[in-house]
Amino acid sequence: METKEALLKKLSDCVFDMEDEEVVDVVKEYIACGYDPEEGMLRGLVDGMKRASGLYEEGEYFVPELIVCSDAMYAGIEEFQKYLPDSEHTSIGKVAIGVVEGDTHDIGKNLVKIMMETGGFDVCDLGRDVPLDKFVDYVKENEVDILCLSSLMTTTMPGMGIVIDKLKEAGLRGKVKIMVGGAPVSPAFAEKIGADGYTGSAIEAVEYAKSLVDA
Repeated sequence: METKEALLKKLSDCVFDMEDEEVVDVVKEYIACGYDPEEGMLRGLVDGMKRASGLYEEGEYFVPELIVCSDAMYAGIEEFQKYLPDSEHTSIGKVAIGVVEGDTHDIGKNLVKIMMETGGFDVCDLGRDVPLDKFVDYVKENEVDILCLSSLMTTTMPGMGIVIDKLKEAGLRGKVKIMVGGAPVSPAFAEKIGADGYTGSAIEAVEYAKSLVDA
């Protein structure tokens, strides 16, 4: 039987090397050894995606490579979810998430969505290039605890602040907590636009979201 660390590395490598079929077999092997599925997702699959994102930032991987890496990660997560205890699917809060208007980059948003669901949240994915008024309308028409806004472009970042202003104008700001994220976003920017928080990774996003619903 392989050690947990060895299998975690295999999971990470499958994502990093874009092996969307092999990753399913490694997940099954990992589970057969009795190891924790959530740890496999976080320290295996997500780690591989982080490594791929690092090469993207260095200019060695490009968007097509990232997409195939994310396909491998999603394939692994889908297999892992079959082995999660039912208790882990109990909703601890409702989240709406989307990429602001003008931005079609959604790999980070998709990763946060998956990790939120894994962490116990009920998530509505509004998609990418979401019209700013659609965020406001969703909050108005639905019970939602947290609204997550994502942007990977400096040119679309201001849309996050506009959404918050529109929520204030509609008298809805007090109804929902707002989290923001994306490569160009910072804690200072989040504070400036009046968001409730910023996180730099999907794992941090889940923990911060839990702190918001517990507050």
